[in-house]
Amino acid sequence: MSLEDRSLNILCVDTSGPVAGCALTADGRVLHSITALHGRTHSESIMPMVDEALSSSGLAVADLDCIAAVAGPGSFTGVRIGVCLAKGLAHAHDVPCARVDALEALSMNFAGYEGVVAPILDARRHQVYCAAFDVSSGLPHRLLDDDALPIEAFLEKLPADGRIAFLGDGLDVFAPVIKAALGDRAFLAPANLRDIRPETAAVVAAARREAWMPGAQLTPIYLRAPQAERERKARLKQEADA
Repeated sequence: MSLEDRSLNILCVDTSGPVAGCALTADGRVLHSITALHGRTHSESIMPMVDEALSSSGLAVADLDCIAAVAGPGSFTGVRIGVCLAKGLAHAHDVPCARVDALEALSMNFAGYEGVVAPILDARRHQVYCAAFDVSSGLPHRLLDDDALPIEAFLEKLPADGRIAFLGDGLDVFAPVIKAALGDRAFLAPANLRDIRPETAAVVAAARREAWMPGAQLTPIYLRAPQAERERKARLKQEADA
């Protein structure tokens, strides 16, 4: 059976933030979707989610057309877990991968919104991982590239008029700053719209089919070096200056 004669099956995993998620879609229809926030690490929870998604849908990994991973920005450790899982499954079963940007996937929670959508993720150190999108067509059109910035610097990059919808776990930290700066122009997403939905991340993967890649080419999206790398560079600089 050719690819044109059957459904396009996409498995998407997300371990980039505090909530782990997995979804299986067929031609955009959600066959299975699960998210969980619990005490176990993502490395312990994500593979059982994958197994559950496949078994409940009656599919095997070999039946997939793409394995998508939300590849960041986000938790360095979490991002690596999802990327490594996708790479391993793809390599073992000769299935292509898709790299989904976390901010792009998050913006899809507001698909169809007439206005600027600004996803923000808490990057610690008084910074946010941030971008801006137009999602009025139902798919994200990028207005601002991904960046890691102090929240005040990001707000200065946004349009000077019009309503702006903010979502993401950065709101847990910076909602007061945003409201103080933008007032009624800022719409702050309710709690149920602040996390990535793996099924909508799969929609992004399907729409970017031309960017699918072999598993070996799948890499995380880092907007700044991991803390261990930053500490190593600082130590080397201190030694060089000594």
